[in-house]
Amino acid sequence: MGAPVRRRLLAVLAVVLVAAAAAGCSTAPRAPADVASRPIEVAATTGMVADAVTNIGGSRVRVTGLMGPGVDPHLYRPTAGDVATLGGADLVVYSGLHLEGRMVDLFEGLDEAGTATVAMGAGIDPARLRYPSQFQGQPDPHVWFDVNLWGQAVHHLADGLVELDPGSADVYRANETTYLAQLGELDGYVHARADELSERSRVLVTAHDAFGYFGREYGFEVRGLQGTSTAAEAGAGDVVGLAGFLCERDIRAVFVESSIPRSTVEAVQKASQARGCQVDVGGQLFSDAMGDAGTPEGTYLGMVRHNIDTIVDALSLE
Repeated sequence: MGAPVRRRLLAVLAVVLVAAAAAGCSTAPRAPADVASRPIEVAATTGMVADAVTNIGGSRVRVTGLMGPGVDPHLYRPTAGDVATLGGADLVVYSGLHLEGRMVDLFEGLDEAGTATVAMGAGIDPARLRYPSQFQGQPDPHVWFDVNLWGQAVHHLADGLVELDPGSADVYRANETTYLAQLGELDGYVHARADELSERSRVLVTAHDAFGYFGREYGFEVRGLQGTSTAAEAGAGDVVGLAGFLCERDIRAVFVESSIPRSTVEAVQKASQARGCQVDVGGQLFSDAMGDAGTPEGTYLGMVRHNIDTIVDALSLE
């Protein structure tokens, strides 16, 4: 292990120990065999990740999600409680592909310290990933917007659970089969709804360019005010440029996102109206975070259905 890696690992472990002490928690590692006789403690980052773990793990897992509704994972900083949760988990599951950019060192440190981790995006065929120019060689991490790609990530998660808890492999594989069938039905639904729109109407304008995989798979031209990551703020030139695009193409609806302030899209709306174009907010989409627990949008299946229904219903009115 090189010196830089050791320094990063020691720093991560120090944070874990301090956070755990502050929270009154123990971070003593558990023997891997322990999980066979009790529920597996899983720490998951985004709502989509936590939902996948719940579906595949079933009664064998106890999931703690770190990022709730409306939370932007690009900008998220873990709290002391989060770090204690991560340090005490049997398994840490995250989206990966640098979605949780400010937590990458933490995940790597936990993995090096012996905590089991699964980056769901690592299960996706690299040839199927998008590489936007602004990411300078890094992939677009918003893979869940292509339901088939998310199915690959779910399979990778199931592999990780089987590796950690081989005695319950039949449970995980049965749950995986059931859930992948549901994803297949969902993919067909999204395609069918998208086909209701003419090719000309399939233009999706949102606060940030998170829907690239959605556009590629389901036939939409996608424009975002901000880039693929919300870490890059949009400037006045971006607002004016997008307003010009809307007016030139006679696009009447733009969409806000639950994890990004409405002001970004409202600025484009006002700039378009100043040019004499009528642009309405077509509705709220769930992009980097799901809806509230207990609602249909609080599950991956319900979130995707909500998004495609909102998009098609609004663009059908043009």
